[in-house]
Amino acid sequence: MEKNIYNKILKVQKEIGTISKEVTNPFYNSKYFDINSLLKQLTPLLQKQNLVLLQPIQDGQVKSVIIDTDGGSVESSMFLPEISDPQKLGSAITYYRRYTLQSLLALQAEDDDANATVNEVKDNKKWLNLNTPEFSKATEFIKNGGKIQSIQSKYKLSKTVKEELLKIN
Repeated sequence: MEKNIYNKILKVQKEIGTISKEVTNPFYNSKYFDINSLLKQLTPLLQKQNLVLLQPIQDGQVKSVIIDTDGGSVESSMFLPEISDPQKLGSAITYYRRYTLQSLLALQAEDDDANATVNEVKDNKKWLNLNTPEFSKATEFIKNGGKIQSIQSKYKLSKTVKEELLKIN
């Protein structure tokens, strides 16, 4: 049995290959891997090597720690931004869990989320207008459990459009 944690991680990396992106973000027309998909693919491979993954939140940081049951550990961490809205904080935690783990294992995946963030910072958002294909897409998104905040991250909403979308809930 291999006792070196790095050799075990190398075996996991060889076996996992590129992470498959199974979740679609309809507002950025991109696919991404969510934390649950990543863990579903990764956990059996880690367990096969007697590696345990923990992702605690400590001292304002999200950590990904891989512990070898034969001894040793490696970790990656990111400081959380100060966010008072619990829903936004939860989203940040999920994002950081995914990316600390991706970084720790040097997993191959495109950086769609970062590209979306760069576009969002520029605030080049278009207005979402009633009776457009985009508005129909937004109403379907909300009917399927999506949040208006996700729509606002891509579009500017007039008071009227926002009220119409809130009626759907």
